[in-house]
Amino acid sequence: MVLKYKSYWRKTGLKGKWGNIYLEQLDKHKPKNFLEIGVFCGVTARNTCDYLNLIHGNKFKYIGVDLFGTSQKHQKNEIEPNFLKHQKFSNPLKNIYYNYILKENLNSLESNKRLLRKYEKNIKLIAGDTNEVLKKIDLSSIDFVFLDGGHSYTTVLNDLEVIYKSLRNKNKVILCDDYGEESLIKEVKNAIDDFTKTNNIKLSIIENRFAKLII
Repeated sequence: MVLKYKSYWRKTGLKGKWGNIYLEQLDKHKPKNFLEIGVFCGVTARNTCDYLNLIHGNKFKYIGVDLFGTSQKHQKNEIEPNFLKHQKFSNPLKNIYYNYILKENLNSLESNKRLLRKYEKNIKLIAGDTNEVLKKIDLSSIDFVFLDGGHSYTTVLNDLEVIYKSLRNKNKVILCDDYGEESLIKEVKNAIDDFTKTNNIKLSIIENRFAKLII
């Protein structure tokens, strides 16, 4: 593998080995036009752009969609990480630095833009609920999707259906987090299972965590 996943001293859902396993999937498929649903604090977005820049130079595209802050309207049944409500770090130095010195919300649009400013000409960050905004985005050129946004059954199923409508029969990749036992969210798994069954799509499980769909 050409790169190691970096935390950039922020909060990430892909701790430890998981970031490198994620990058291995990028290295296997070598996407050029990328969609991430659920940007969170931007760490995976930055690692993705680092990788895309390494193999394609400045000729890549990254689109990231997120609510970007808890003030955004979202579904009442949505599953929200506790970190987004309180921004508490296990590392006390991060608590002091981000909450008292910088006073920065790492999930905010502004904070993510700063982290990704090196690639500002290649990226587009879209704030909003995917149940409303995803269908308005031109996804025709996307060849790889990382799905880790809203975790309710309704949101996951909506996101998959919108993506499938744009990319079906094009041999594109959807990598979904929180499917296997290592980070299982039942609503996510149920939505993916129902979607793949309805559309007769084969699913492979990566390291008992990620679900990979080729559509």
